[in-house]
Amino acid sequence: MSTFWRWRNHAQGNQQPARGRSRDVEKHPQGQGHKAGHSAKKKVRVLFVCLGNACRSPIAEAIARREARDIIEPCSAGLIPLGRIPELTMEVLLQNGYSAQGLESKPIQQDVWDSADLVINLSGRFKENTWSNHRKVEDWQVADPYGGTPTTYQRILVEIEGNVRKLAARLRQEQLKKSAKSAGS
Repeated sequence: MSTFWRWRNHAQGNQQPARGRSRDVEKHPQGQGHKAGHSAKKKVRVLFVCLGNACRSPIAEAIARREARDIIEPCSAGLIPLGRIPELTMEVLLQNGYSAQGLESKPIQQDVWDSADLVINLSGRFKENTWSNHRKVEDWQVADPYGGTPTTYQRILVEIEGNVRKLAARLRQEQLKKSAKSAGS
C-alpha cells in the first residue's frame, strides 16, 4: 500500500485502499484525481498531535482541511487518545463552518509518523521531552480547552485557526521559493 493510501486511510479511519480504484490514480480528499507523483503542487503531510486527540489536534485537522487544502494534507492523533471527540469540540467546529466528519480520537501510528512531512505538537509538552526524533516537530503552545466552557473552545479554535493560516502561508511561500529555484536551475 502506498504511503499516500496509508496516510489517507489513517485520516479517515480505514485500513485498506478503496476497492476498484487504480493504484496510479489516487483520489484526494478534496476530490481531485491526479497521477501518483505528478502533482503540480506537492501537499505537505501535516500530523497534528495533542494529548488526547480530542480537542486541539482534531480542531487543527478540520481547519487545515478547509483553510489549507491546497497545501496541507492533514491528519491528527494523540499521545494518550481519549477515544472520543467531545461534544463541545464538534459544536465549535460546526458553529464556525468546519466539518467534523471523519474526526476520531486515535493514537499516533508509526507509518503515519514516518510519512508526515511535519508534525505540529499541540500537546503542551516540549518536543525535546516527548520524542527522541523531533527534527520534523514544531511546537505550538495552545491551551487545552478540554472541560472548559464553549467560550474557551471558541477562543482556542480562533487561536488554532490563526496558527494554521500562518503555517499554510509559510508553506505556500516555501513552495514558491522551491519552484522559482528549480525553474532557474
